[in-house]
Amino acid sequence: MNTRTILTTACLTWLFVASLASAADFKVGYVDIQRVFRQAPSAVKAAKAIESEFSARNQELEKTAKRLQAMQESLEKNALTLAESERRNKEREFADATRDFQRKQREFREDLSLRQNEAQAAIIDRANKAVRAIAEGEKFDLILQDAVWINPNLDITDKVIKALSDGK
Repeated sequence: MNTRTILTTACLTWLFVASLASAADFKVGYVDIQRVFRQAPSAVKAAKAIESEFSARNQELEKTAKRLQAMQESLEKNALTLAESERRNKEREFADATRDFQRKQREFREDLSLRQNEAQAAIIDRANKAVRAIAEGEKFDLILQDAVWINPNLDITDKVIKALSDGK
C-alpha cells in the first residue's frame, strides 16, 4: 500500500470513530405523518369539510348510476320487442348518458383529488412547522418521517398532533 492509501484509510477510520463518539449526543425523532392525517383535529376537520363539500355531487353521481343501470336493464329486457329504430335511439341515448356520466365521474374524482391534495399540503406545512419548533425546543438533531421500523421511544407524533391541536 502506498502512503496516500494509508493516509486516506486512517482519515476515514478517524471520521468513523469520531462519528461514533458523537453519536451518543445525537438526538433522533420520528413523526408518523399518516397518523397526523388521521388524528390531528385540523386534519379530521379538513376531511369532514371535503366530504361535506363533495357529498352532493357524489349523491348525484350515485343517482345517475342507478338511472343508467335501470336504462340498461330496460334496454336488455325490451330489446326484442322494440322496433329497430326505437332500439337504436334508446341505445344511442344510453351511450350518450353513459359518456356524460363517465365525464362527470372523472371530473368529480379530479376535483376531489385536487381538494384533498390542497388540504394535505396545508396540514403537512403546519406539521412541518410544528416539527421544527419541537426539534429546536428539544434540541433534536434529526427528525424522520418515513422509516421501515422505528423504536417507539423515538416517536414524537403525539407531540406534533398536540402542537397542531393547540394551534401552534
